[in-house]
Amino acid sequence: MTMEKTVTITSASGLHARPAAVLVKEAGAFKSTIKLVKNGKEVDAKSLLGVMSLAAKQNDEITIRAEGEDEAAAIDKIAEIIATLS
Repeated sequence: MTMEKTVTITSASGLHARPAAVLVKEAGAFKSTIKLVKNGKEVDAKSLLGVMSLAAKQNDEITIRAEGEDEAAAIDKIAEIIATLS
């Protein structure tokens, strides 16, 4: 079963290179498939180029989708990273 959660980027600098790299590294620690969706565009959360291609800015909504054995933990961790962007 796929789980998903929508979060809003609050950081004024958005999801720029440094936090994107942290997000990708953390996503890679999970066995689940993790996708990020913005305005209908879906990318692999384990791909730095994919995450950067979203060009997510402050106040953009991102939906985190995860499917697999650790999907709940994956969604919680990725949402936490996005919530604490600086």
